[in-house]
Amino acid sequence: MSYELQVLNPATEEVVASVPATTAAEVDAAVARAAKAQQGWSAAAPADRARLLRRFAVVVDEHLGELAQLEVREAGHTIGNARWEAGNVRDLLDFAAGGVERLSGRQIPVAGGLDITILEPLGVIGVIAPWNFPMPIAAWGTAPALAAGNAVLLKPAETTPLTALRLAELALEAGLPQDLFQVLPGAGDVAGSALVEHPGVAKIVFTGSTRVGKSIMARCAERVKRVTLELGGKSPNIVFADSDIEAAVAATPMSFLDNSGQDCCARTRILVQRSVYDRFMELLAPAIESVVVGDPADEKTQMGPLISRVQLDRVRSYVTDELQGIRGTAPEGPGFWFPPTVLTGLAPDAPAACEEVFGPVAVVLPFEDEADAIRLANSTEYGLSGSIWTRDIGRAIRVSRAVTAGNLSVNSHSSVRYWTPFGGYKQSGLGRELGPDALTAFTETKNVFISTEA
Repeated sequence: MSYELQVLNPATEEVVASVPATTAAEVDAAVARAAKAQQGWSAAAPADRARLLRRFAVVVDEHLGELAQLEVREAGHTIGNARWEAGNVRDLLDFAAGGVERLSGRQIPVAGGLDITILEPLGVIGVIAPWNFPMPIAAWGTAPALAAGNAVLLKPAETTPLTALRLAELALEAGLPQDLFQVLPGAGDVAGSALVEHPGVAKIVFTGSTRVGKSIMARCAERVKRVTLELGGKSPNIVFADSDIEAAVAATPMSFLDNSGQDCCARTRILVQRSVYDRFMELLAPAIESVVVGDPADEKTQMGPLISRVQLDRVRSYVTDELQGIRGTAPEGPGFWFPPTVLTGLAPDAPAACEEVFGPVAVVLPFEDEADAIRLANSTEYGLSGSIWTRDIGRAIRVSRAVTAGNLSVNSHSSVRYWTPFGGYKQSGLGRELGPDALTAFTETKNVFISTEA
């Protein structure tokens, strides 16, 4: 039974669009079309595939402003963030296009002949994108998969389908073959499940909650279907006494408030060495209170609303009135607003300190020494990202090696660059996206031995 998805503006709660939801039967038909398109695409000369992907990047660049405005309306992202996200799609398409002609196999020395490897595309790839970063994360799977010779079926989150649909239109405008890149808006338990379980889909790339990721992994296992999973996080921001405290404090607010805290890389556990704890908190209070929360279309806004009423209620459940800490301000009235919040005095195993809140909420925990910092940093089921603040390069290297996370920054909060690998340890995910090896994740290695003794 067909129905429509209503897309709300998170800042106003107004309906900005209605989009038909994809049924399981429509997913089946899309897979068949994609498989046919993929055959021609993989047979095309690498230079031709690269040229079309670069043209796709050019067309995206020509529509950056439009895409950014769509992201503001459907996701509540600040206009500055939305422009960066559209630019990231463009840049990733360019980067992936550069890998097409370098996707080569190897010649391996053997006796009695010649041994070569060939990297072949998998076929049809299902990309299930989240609502927190709809544009860039969709491109993380789509761009390298296309570059490697595959077709892509993208299922955006129910709340944020608009930028994905527009990107599919721009792909056709750029000259990509019909049906090679299709967008299938719909519910996770309908369109998403149909993609996961379809025998014609060779791989699933999923970004979302650990709970849903586990379910997808289990269902893919039934068909031995490949998966890349980018899941939850509860990342530490470790501040040692020998660091530049002022710099660490200045960088802390947006390390967990960017995108209203709806970021699996958000540094929501602030670990501060006890000897500088009081000084850190003294400086942090005005930094948090000064964050500008408001209309995401305003250039001065630093933080917008949460994505939905459901997410707002979830965040509220972690921050009760009796908890101590620092509270910023947020607009009242329509919209899914929650103020920047830093909680103090919590035990390390308190829910807000160890569960992924996915909102503008962080906790501050003191630690005694390097060993204690590492223990606290590793005391969650997640292992996605983190930051280390210290002037001691030896300590920076030791702690970076000891913290079980896939992406670490020293004296900064940078986590994601499209030309470096991204992914998590433990229950933060499986596999790596982005970086120089991104295309190979969408290929199968074939070994061929040719006898020279016949």
